[in-house]
Amino acid sequence: MKTPRGTVVREVFESKLLRGNPLGDPAARETPVYLPPGYGSSARRYPVVFVLSGFTGKGTMLLNLDGWTPNLAERMDRLIAAGRCAPMILVLPDCFTKYGGSQYLDSSATGRYEQYLIRELVPHVDRTWRTLGDGHRGVAGKSSGGYGAMVLGMRHPDVFAAVACHSGDMYFDLAYRPDFPKFVNGLERAGGVARWWRAFERKVKKEKSDFDVLNILAMSAAYSPDPKARPLPIAWPVDLETGELRQSVWRRWLGNDPVELVRRYAKNLKRLKLLYLDCGTRDEWNLHLGARIFVRRARALGVRVVHQEFDDGHMSVQYRYDVSLPRLARALRG
Repeated sequence: MKTPRGTVVREVFESKLLRGNPLGDPAARETPVYLPPGYGSSARRYPVVFVLSGFTGKGTMLLNLDGWTPNLAERMDRLIAAGRCAPMILVLPDCFTKYGGSQYLDSSATGRYEQYLIRELVPHVDRTWRTLGDGHRGVAGKSSGGYGAMVLGMRHPDVFAAVACHSGDMYFDLAYRPDFPKFVNGLERAGGVARWWRAFERKVKKEKSDFDVLNILAMSAAYSPDPKARPLPIAWPVDLETGELRQSVWRRWLGNDPVELVRRYAKNLKRLKLLYLDCGTRDEWNLHLGARIFVRRARALGVRVVHQEFDDGHMSVQYRYDVSLPRLARALRG
């Protein structure tokens, strides 16, 4: 018996807020929308979950075909057919930048991606599709997408009533600082920031060492933009010659760290119908430790958190959506 299939509509959404962004990235973004089986033959309204991709990803990548691993639409079809998950609408935004990603934040170095999601895309989805609206909207993601889901849920509990964070960036001391020497050394070998960036843009094939630099560059653009800085409008968290931590800039980074934000936004987190975190115990960026710190601090403040760990690393853990999507559906049901 064939599994009933939902429909993926590939919209192109034209953003006013992303026009003229600092990197010249497109304002028109392909935004796939998954509609569950039966959507077209009924007048029913559905909960909706915005699923955020990880660093260097776009929403369309969540629909990539793989010989052994179901993509997000196939995964949702199977969960619904098995009775494990109530039908939902899924929206897969594109917040990619030339630096590899935006962390779903507003930044003078990349653009207004948080506002793009909150002020433009969410209302557009509610106008276009049969959603249940406020109180029935969730946000989920993995890695940088998990970070985005966490921060958006913290700041906008009136928009997102439930959050699922898979291996999300947190506790920056362990997640990012170990990569600072690679960043400094990579820039030095290239002859500085400007030369490195020009060489990276020209490369047909990007190498692993390129991403060691790009990751910290992109995070700096998200967490510590500086319109006055040159050659890029970014303040670096370390001295580019010695690697010494620049404390004033590092404090700006920590101001975006979920483990530091939890106290400020505890009241908002308490409003959520679901706050779900998980991470592999062999995460290469130590994000399982960051999740433990976050959970301990959140629970001490009276925030309800569902926290799970599993035996795996950071990569290829899409199967964890088999856990979070049903939980989101239960939390967001009408």
